[in-house]
Amino acid sequence: MLRRVTLPQLLFATFLGIAGGVYIYQPIFEQYSREQKEFKEKVKLLQESEEKRT
Repeated sequence: MLRRVTLPQLLFATFLGIAGGVYIYQPIFEQYSREQKEFKEKVKLLQESEEKRT
Protein backbone atom coordinates (compact mmCIF):
# COMPACT_ATOMS: atom_id res chain seq x y z
CA MET A 1 0.00 0.00 0.00
CA LEU A 2 2.93 2.30 0.50
CA ARG A 3 4.20 3.88 -2.70
CA ARG A 4 7.55 5.52 -3.09
CA VAL A 5 7.94 9.18 -3.93
CA THR A 6 9.49 9.72 -7.33
CA LEU A 7 12.32 12.18 -7.90
CA PRO A 8 10.16 14.72 -9.77
CA GLN A 9 7.62 14.65 -6.94
CA LEU A 10 10.37 15.16 -4.39
CA LEU A 11 11.86 18.08 -6.35
CA PHE A 12 8.44 19.66 -6.74
CA ALA A 13 7.69 19.35 -3.03
CA THR A 14 11.10 20.84 -2.21
CA PHE A 15 10.48 23.75 -4.56
CA LEU A 16 7.06 24.39 -3.01
CA GLY A 17 8.56 24.33 0.47
CA ILE A 18 11.30 26.82 -0.39
CA ALA A 19 8.92 29.09 -2.30
CA GLY A 20 6.42 29.01 0.55
CA GLY A 21 9.10 29.89 3.07
CA VAL A 22 10.31 32.82 1.00
CA TYR A 23 6.73 34.03 0.56
CA ILE A 24 6.00 33.85 4.28
CA TYR A 25 9.23 35.51 5.41
CA GLN A 26 9.40 38.12 2.62
CA PRO A 27 8.09 40.98 4.82
CA ILE A 28 10.79 40.23 7.40
CA PHE A 29 13.48 40.28 4.70
CA GLU A 30 12.16 43.58 3.35
CA GLN A 31 12.05 45.14 6.81
CA TYR A 32 15.62 44.02 7.51
CA SER A 33 16.94 45.47 4.25
CA ARG A 34 15.05 48.73 4.87
CA GLU A 35 16.54 49.02 8.36
CA GLN A 36 20.04 48.34 7.04
CA LYS A 37 19.60 51.00 4.38
CA GLU A 38 18.43 53.55 6.97
CA PHE A 39 21.32 52.64 9.27
CA LYS A 40 23.87 53.15 6.48
CA GLU A 41 22.34 56.55 5.67
CA LYS A 42 22.55 57.60 9.34
CA VAL A 43 26.18 56.50 9.55
CA LYS A 44 26.98 58.44 6.41
CA LEU A 45 25.33 61.58 7.78
CA LEU A 46 27.21 61.22 11.06
CA GLN A 47 30.51 60.84 9.22
CA GLU A 48 29.80 63.94 7.14
CA SER A 49 28.91 65.97 10.22
CA GLU A 50 32.14 64.80 11.91
CA GLU A 51 34.16 65.86 8.88
CA LYS A 52 32.56 69.31 8.93
CA ARG A 53 33.46 69.75 12.61
CA THR A 54 37.16 69.16 12.01
